[in-house]
Amino acid sequence: MRETPTWRIPVGIIGLFLGLIVYGVLIAVYLADPLSTLPWYIQSVIYLILGVIWLLPLKKFLIWMETGKWGV
Repeated sequence: MRETPTWRIPVGIIGLFLGLIVYGVLIAVYLADPLSTLPWYIQSVIYLILGVIWLLPLKKFLIWMETGKWGV
């Protein structure tokens, strides 16, 4: 466990926040109209998948925030 804070944590949090905003805006701009024509149950599945996809690179990003290295 580290004793002193690093610059990576606040930068990482800001980067994560900005990345999620960009991801959400892209989904809203490019997929809202095409998905609105689908039945609600298909929309639910697609939005559930899109809501989980952003978590995939999060592990390596959090490791970088803590250690400064990508991956384990």
